[in-house]
Formats: sequence, C-alpha cells, structure tokens
Amino acid sequence: MENVRDDKRKGREEMNRKAAAVLVGVMTASILTGCGTGDSGTETTSKSEADATTSATEEESTSASKSADDTEQTKILVAAAASLKNVYDDELIPMFQDNNPKIVVEGTYDASGKLQTQIEEGLEADIFMSAAPKQMNDLNDKSLIETDTMTDLLENKIVLIVPSTGDSGITKFEDIANASSIAIGDPASVPVGQYSQEALTNLGIWDNIQDKLSLGTNVTEVLNQVAAKSADAGIVYATDAASMPDKVKVVAEAPKDSVSKAIYPVAVIKDSKHREEAKAFVDFLKTPEAIKVFEDYGFTDALSQ
Repeated sequence: MENVRDDKRKGREEMNRKAAAVLVGVMTASILTGCGTGDSGTETTSKSEADATTSATEEESTSASKSADDTEQTKILVAAAASLKNVYDDELIPMFQDNNPKIVVEGTYDASGKLQTQIEEGLEADIFMSAAPKQMNDLNDKSLIETDTMTDLLENKIVLIVPSTGDSGITKFEDIANASSIAIGDPASVPVGQYSQEALTNLGIWDNIQDKLSLGTNVTEVLNQVAAKSADAGIVYATDAASMPDKVKVVAEAPKDSVSKAIYPVAVIKDSKHREEAKAFVDFLKTPEAIKVFEDYGFTDALSQ
C-alpha cells in the first residue's frame, strides 16, 4: 500500500511540473506577443504621424504657393505731367487698382520736358502722359514710344490767376503787363510755360515783361507762387487753379486765337517691361468712367472732338 501511495504522489508531482511548464510557456508567449504588438503599434503610430506631418507640410507648401500666385503683383510706373497728380493719385489709380488688384500703379510727376529727358536717359517708366503733344512727338520721333498706343486724351485751358484776396486790378490777359511779378512755367521745359509764351507773344506783351517773369520748374510751382502771394499773377491750367479755390482765383482764360489747344497725349513706352499691364491702364483712361473723373477735375474730353 505504501508503494502505491508513493507512486500516486510521484504521478501527481510529475503532472504538476508539466502543468507549471505549460503555464510558464503560455505566459512567456503572451509577454512576447504583447511586446511584439506594442512595437508594431508604435511603428504604425510613428508612420501615421510621419505621413500626417508630410501631408500637412505638402498642403502648407501648396497653400503657400497658391497664396503667392494669388498675391503676386506687377508694378507699372506712369510718368505724367505735374497737373495730373491730383486726379491720378486721388481718383484714377485707386479706381483702376480696385478692378485690377494684381497691377500696382505708381506715378512720378513733373514738367513734361523733364520727364521726356528722364525717359530718354533710361527712366524705367511704362507710360508717358504729357501736357502737350511736343514732348510725346519728340519721344516718338526717337522710337521710344509705342506709336499705335498714342492717344490725344484730354484738353485743358490756359488761365490767368491772381491771389484770391486783394484787388490786383488785373481782369484780362492784357492786364498782366501791370503786374510787378509774373509767374509762368519755364518755356524751355514746361508746357504751360510754352503756352504762356505763345499767348503773350500773340497778344504783343511778351517782350515787355521779361524783367517781371519768375520761371517755375513746373505748373505746381507757378500755382504755389501765386497762392503764396510771391507773384502778383500767374498763368496755369484751369485744373490747377481749381485745386486751390481758396488761395487763387481765375480772372481770365487765354483768348482762343492767341494760343494752341492744350492737348494731353498718352502712350505706352516702347521699352516697357510690362506692356500688357501698361496697355490695360491706358485703355482704362479712355473709358467713360475715367473720362468723367477727368472732367470732374476740370479737363475736357479730347477723344470726342
């Protein structure tokens, strides 16, 4: 009996050892499997994060590219007579840019003769608008203008002004000889000065007032001399006089038979690096909407004449 009990006991111990071994094996396998799953999950997560980062970067790059395309702008430079500064800067350039956000228009303003010289010397302007045909024709003769874009766009009036306060006794062009100081544009480079010389010569006054003349480098300078009362009288465009109604007053318009029409031509410059954009602006200036703005500033539509 003792031997039988020993045999049974040994059998149970053997079965327990085998069961323990199996249990250890199962636990080991579970641990290894768990570790493997964890590593794979980490790898998968890392890969997903990398893919997401790459995708986001690509989207940002594409978005930035599209944004750059949307905001890319072309700048064009308009070289224009000084008498056009107010209407361009205050009205026409903003109006054009509202409808053409990819085109930025900048203006440089001075006497037409000075601008002509600057263009001849290489000024990188895209458009030229002078206060007289002479400067435009000179540039065209030198093949510096796109001839087929030349347009006589506007007309201005030549007027005699005096300070708004005080009694100068000057009421007509012939009275200018009674002034002690007379401001006009320099006929050598300023169109309004050339018109002034033409009118005063035809009226028989020019030779008698040479010692009274104060020559301005552009029409704005002439206007400012009279406004500041440093000149008793001056000759400017009607549009310039209208810009300072509180400081100057118009007493007379140049007799029609004494002076040529003050025509303002506009054209694209041949060396323009942005011809299409420049042509778009010139075409805009010809529209009824733009002409109406010019007229509000005192210009006359030359296209309809």
